[in-house]
Amino acid sequence: MENDQNQDKHSTLQDIMSLRIEKIKTLKEKNVNPYPYDFKVSHKALEVIKRYDELENQTVSVAGRMMSIRIMGKASFAHIMDASGKIQIYLSQKDLGDDVYDIFKHLDIGDFIGITGIVMKTRTGEVTAKAESMTLLSKNIRPLPIVKEKDGVLHDAFTDKELRYRKRYLDLIVNPEVRNVFIHRASIMKWTREFFDSRGYLEVETPVLQPVYGGASARPFVTRYNALDTDFYLRIADELYLKRLIIGGFEKVYEIAKNFRNEGMDRTHNPEFTAIEFYEAYVDYEYMMDLVEMFFKTIAEKSGKIQMSYNGHELDFSKPFARKSMFDLFREYLGTDIRGFNIDQLKKLCKERHIEFDPAWNYGQFIDEIFSEVVEPHLISPTFVLDYPKAVSPLAKGKRTGDDQIVERFELYICGYEYANAFSELNDPLDQRERLENQSRLQELGDLEAQVVDEDFLQAVEIGMPPTGGVGIGLDRLVMLMTGQASIKDVILFPAMRPEK
Repeated sequence: MENDQNQDKHSTLQDIMSLRIEKIKTLKEKNVNPYPYDFKVSHKALEVIKRYDELENQTVSVAGRMMSIRIMGKASFAHIMDASGKIQIYLSQKDLGDDVYDIFKHLDIGDFIGITGIVMKTRTGEVTAKAESMTLLSKNIRPLPIVKEKDGVLHDAFTDKELRYRKRYLDLIVNPEVRNVFIHRASIMKWTREFFDSRGYLEVETPVLQPVYGGASARPFVTRYNALDTDFYLRIADELYLKRLIIGGFEKVYEIAKNFRNEGMDRTHNPEFTAIEFYEAYVDYEYMMDLVEMFFKTIAEKSGKIQMSYNGHELDFSKPFARKSMFDLFREYLGTDIRGFNIDQLKKLCKERHIEFDPAWNYGQFIDEIFSEVVEPHLISPTFVLDYPKAVSPLAKGKRTGDDQIVERFELYICGYEYANAFSELNDPLDQRERLENQSRLQELGDLEAQVVDEDFLQAVEIGMPPTGGVGIGLDRLVMLMTGQASIKDVILFPAMRPEK
C-alpha cells in the first residue's frame, strides 16, 4: 500500500481517512499493533542535536510525530517532532529488514513512531538518527493541515485564526512556536507564586460556585446546584471571600483564580479568565502601588523584557511608573475639569465628543465610557491612575483628604489597557452596607453589572476588618504583554468560541 502524502490534492478528507483506516487493517494483518502501550525514550530530539559531539556514533532512542517523509526506494528520510523540537531520522531497508521497512512505507505524516539508532550527520551536516529498529506508536487517521517548509521557512502555514483557536491541538502541532507562549505563561504563573510566597503571603482557594456573586461590576453566569435546589453563580471575583479571610485573622493572602463574567469578547476580554487577587492587612493603596510596580518589574526582568516593544510602543520597565489622578487626566485630555459634572453635562460632553452612550446610563457608566474613549489610548508607559469617583468604587475607602466623593483606588494602565485594580479596602461596615444597597438600587433600575448585597459579607465586616490593601491583576493580559501577543485568545489554550454548526 502506498504512502498517501503525495496523493491527489483533490482527494476528499473522507477518501484520505478511508485510505488510512485500510492501512490500519493491513498493519493488523501483518501482526503490527498500530497503538502499542509504551516505548522507552532515552533522549529528546533537541538534546541529541545539542549534544552531538558526545553522542556521535552512540545509540539513542527517540520518539515523536512524523512531520515529513521522503521515501527514496530502499532508503528514506523523515523528521519526527517531540516536545523539544524536530530531528531527522534515516531509515533503510538494509538496516531495518524487509518487513519493518515495509511497515514504514505504510506510514504517513502525523503518525507517531519510535526509533533506536546511531547518531550521525548527513553530507549536508544535519544531525540524524540512523534507525536500527522502528516501532509504530500511533497511526494517524485524520490528516494534519498541509504545511510546507523549505530552508527553515514555512509556506502555506496553518494561519486560520478561528480554526487554530478551535483546534488548539493542531495549532500546537503545526505551529510549534505557539508552545513557547504557553511555556512562558507557565513560567509567569510560577514567578507570580514565588513573588508572593517570598513575601509571606499564603496561597488560598475560595469557592468558584457562589450563592451570591460580588467583588466586581459584571454580569454573572448562573447555574443550578441540584443538591441544594438553589441557583448559584460562577464567581466574577474572589474579593469578598479573600476579605473574609483577612477578617478571620490571615494577614496576607492571595489566590490565582479562574473568574467568569457573562460579557462580550474582544482582543482583551474572554468570559473565562485568570486573575490574581491579593490582600494585606494594615496597609493602604499607596503601599500596594509600590508592591504592584515591583511585581511588574520582576516579571518583566524574568521574562527578559525590561525594555520591550508592544503593539508598536516602546516600553521601559526600569523607569518609575507614572502616577496621575483620574480627574487630572480628564482635564489634560478633555481640556476641561469634569469634577462635579452631573448626568446632563456628561451626556452633552459625549455628544460633543461623538461618544456613543445609552441615555439610561448612570453616572459611573458615563465616567467609565468617557475615560475609556478619551484618556485610555494615551496611557502608554506604565501609569497608575489614582482616585476614582465613589460612585464607581463601592468597595474602596474614601479619600482621607479632600473630596468625600473620591476614593483611594488605582488602576494600572499600559499601552492603553488596564492591568491592575486596587483599593484601600472599605472596612466601615455602615458605609459598606450603604454603598452595596445603592448598587442594588442601580441594578433594579436596569444596570445589570451593578453589585449586589452580600449579607454574609456585610456581617463579616461588622465583626471587624483591619485596614487592608487589596489588588486584582489580570494575568492573561500580563502574559499577552510579556509574550507580545495582540489577542487574549493567543494566550488561552482553549478560548471561548461560538459553537460550530
